[in-house]
Order: sequence, then structure tokens, then C-alpha cells
Amino acid sequence: MNKEKFNNELEQDEILEQVEIEVYAKQDKKPPRAKSYKIRIDKIKYDVKSESISGRGLLELTGKQPITNYRIDQKLRGGSTKKIELDEMVCLLTKGIERFMTLPLDQTEG
Repeated sequence: MNKEKFNNELEQDEILEQVEIEVYAKQDKKPPRAKSYKIRIDKIKYDVKSESISGRGLLELTGKQPITNYRIDQKLRGGSTKKIELDEMVCLLTKGIERFMTLPLDQTEG
């Protein structure tokens, strides 16, 4: 039994080349550590080299300018969404993150 436990621990510590977080969310599993993560923002997939990224970093990936005119939300398994602030860090290893969505902010003057 100890050998089996040791082997399971080794598997958990193994770092994969790339992980697509949406696949793990749909399987209701926590994504494993990887060298890069494939995330989807709106309908486009992006490669991220870190297991965490800021809201600002997510918006910068999309190329939408100026980023202060947009907000970004994460869609979670089960359909709920969560707004991500520009300086808020998102851990891509969090269970249940399916994808991200950008929304233009209404810039009308009162």
C-alpha cells in the first residue's frame, strides 16, 4: 500500500506540458500543474505560461483597448459567473473555471 501511495503522490507532482482548463472544469476536476495553460476568452483560446494571471493580464491577451473600457468575468462550472477586477489574481488551478468573458463597460455620461 505504501508503494501505491508513493506512486500516486508522484503522479500528482508530475508537471504536464499543457492543460486546457475548460476540459477539467467540464469533468468537475481540478486542473493539474503544467508548463502552460490553454484558456478561452470569449471564443478564442490563449496559451498562458503561468498558473495565475491578473484580470488586467487576461484583458491584455485579448488586445481590447483601452482595457479600462472592459470588464472580464470568469464562467464557472454550473453556469455562475464572477467578475474579475483588473488587479485581482486568478489561479488557473482552481477547480471549476471553464472560461472567461469580456464585456464592454457602458461609457455614457449622466
